[in-house]
Amino acid sequence: MSLPYNVRALSKRILLNKCYSNTLHWRSFASETSGGRASDPDGTTINVPSKDVVTPLPPLSQPIPNLPPVQYARPGDQSNVTQVTRLSNGLRVASENRFGQFCTVGVVIDSGPRYELAYPSGISHFLEKLAFQSTSEYGERDVIFRELERHGGICDCQSTRDTFVYAASADSRGLESVTRILSEVVLRPQLSMDEVELARQAVQFDLETLGMRPEQEPIVMDMVHAAAYRDNTLGFPKLCPSENVPTIDRDTLLSYLSLHHTPERMVLAGVGVPHDELVRLAERYFVQGSATWENEKSASPHPKGVDTSVAQYTGGSKLEECAIPVYAAVGLPELAHVVIGLKGCSHQDKDFIAACVLNMMMGGGGSFSAGGPGKGMYTRLYTNVLNRYHWMYSATAYNHAYGDTGLFCIHATAPPTHVRSLVEVITRELYTMQARPGDQELRRAKTQLQSMLLMNLEARPVVFEDIGRQVLATGERRRPEHFIQEIEKITAEDVQNVARKMLVSAPAMAARGEIKGIPEIKDIHAALSNEGRFPGNRRLTLFR
Repeated sequence: MSLPYNVRALSKRILLNKCYSNTLHWRSFASETSGGRASDPDGTTINVPSKDVVTPLPPLSQPIPNLPPVQYARPGDQSNVTQVTRLSNGLRVASENRFGQFCTVGVVIDSGPRYELAYPSGISHFLEKLAFQSTSEYGERDVIFRELERHGGICDCQSTRDTFVYAASADSRGLESVTRILSEVVLRPQLSMDEVELARQAVQFDLETLGMRPEQEPIVMDMVHAAAYRDNTLGFPKLCPSENVPTIDRDTLLSYLSLHHTPERMVLAGVGVPHDELVRLAERYFVQGSATWENEKSASPHPKGVDTSVAQYTGGSKLEECAIPVYAAVGLPELAHVVIGLKGCSHQDKDFIAACVLNMMMGGGGSFSAGGPGKGMYTRLYTNVLNRYHWMYSATAYNHAYGDTGLFCIHATAPPTHVRSLVEVITRELYTMQARPGDQELRRAKTQLQSMLLMNLEARPVVFEDIGRQVLATGERRRPEHFIQEIEKITAEDVQNVARKMLVSAPAMAARGEIKGIPEIKDIHAALSNEGRFPGNRRLTLFR
C-alpha cells in the first residue's frame, strides 16, 4: 500500500539529483571557458567582453582603409520638357517624352457636372458608365479591350466637377492603336439604346451601393458643395439624383456632348511618347472625320451654347436625417457625418499654394491610422482633435480648388450622441487656423507637401493628368520645380492671411445620419466671429 508514496519520493530524489548535476556541469564549463563568461572569486558568473579576434576586418566604428572616395548620384538636367501644339480644329496636343517601355495617353475635357445647368443633373455620371463602349469603328467594347490587350494596355474614364478624363496606358509601340481608340471613344460613340439602358442600371446600382456603405464621403462631399454653391455651377451633384435616372436618354446625352465635347475644349495629353508622332496621329484621327453628334442631330431641344456662369459661393446648410449602415464585423458604432466648409481659392489664385500648405498643416485622418509623421500624425487635427477627444472617429481637411473658386472644408465623424460637440470642436479648429503657425509646424507642412508632390509625380498616369489639367486651364504646364520653389517661399504670414480670408466667408455645412441636436448654421457663423465659441455654450471637456 506504500508503493505510491515510494514512487513519488523516488521521482523527487531523481529530479533533485539531475538539477544538481546540471549545476555542477555549468560551473565547470564556465570556469574552463576563456571568452563570454568567467567566474569571480565568489563563484558567480558575470558577462565580460571577449578579447578574442573573431574577424580580420576593422570594427564598424573605424573607416576601412584604402577605399576610393564615395561618388554620390546627382540629379541631371531635365531634358524632357512639355511640348504643346494647337491643331486646326482647336484641339491642343501636349506631351512629355520619358524613358520607359510604356506610355499613358488620354483626353482631358472641359466638361463635368458644373455645366449641367440646362440639363438634368447626372449626365456626367451616365457618360462615365458609357465610356469605352461601341463606336463607329469598333462594333462592341470587347473589340476595344482586345485591341488594348494586344499592347498590354488598360483604360479608364473619370470625371470631376469641372473635368472629364478618358485615358489608356499601353506599350509605346501601340501608340497608334491607343490614339485611334481614344478618338473613337471620345468623338464617335454609338450610344445604342441597349448601352444607355445598361448604363442606367449601373448608375442605379451605384446609388444603391452608396446607400448601403458606411463610407459616406462621396455623398457628404456632394452635399457640402450643394450647400456652398446653392443651385449654381459647382453645387450641381456629381452623383446622378435618383429621380433623374429614368429621364436621361440618348437624345439628352447627344445634346450635351455636341456642346461640351468639342475639340476646342479638349487636350490630348501623352507621357512617354514622341511629340511629333502624337501630333501626326492627332491630325489623322481627331481632325479628320466627324463626330457622332454632327451626323445625328438630337431630336430634343437643347441650349444654344455652353453655360459660362462664374461659380457663386452662397454658404448654407444641407442636412439629411437617416440611418448610416455599419460593418458589424468591425465593431464600430453608427456614426454621424458632418462637413463644415469655407470659401477657398481657385488653382489660379495667388494664395493657392498657401492654402495647400494650410491644408497639409491641418491634415487629419482616422483614429485608427497607423504610422508616423509622414501620415500626418503631427497635424493639427490629430494633435488637437483626435488625440484629445476619444469620441472623435475621424477628422480630415480637404482643399477643393477649381478654375474660378474653391472650397476648404473639414469632414469629421462621431457617434450621434456627440454630434453637437463635434461641430463645436471643428468650428474651433477652423477659427484657430488664423493663429500663427510655429516654425517647426510650418517647416513640416511645407516639406510634407513637397514630398507628396514629387512622390505622386513618380507615377506616369499622374504626370499625364497633371499635364492635361494644366494645359486645359492655362495653355502651358509648369514644371514641378516651380511649385517646389513656390512652396518654399510660403511664410507664416501667408498662411495666416489665407486663413483670415476664408473665415470672412459664410460657412457651409453638410450633415448626414442621426444628427438631432446639431447646431444651426447661424450659430456656426456666430462662433467663427466669436473666437470659435458658440453663444451661451458650456466649456468643452475632454472626458464628457
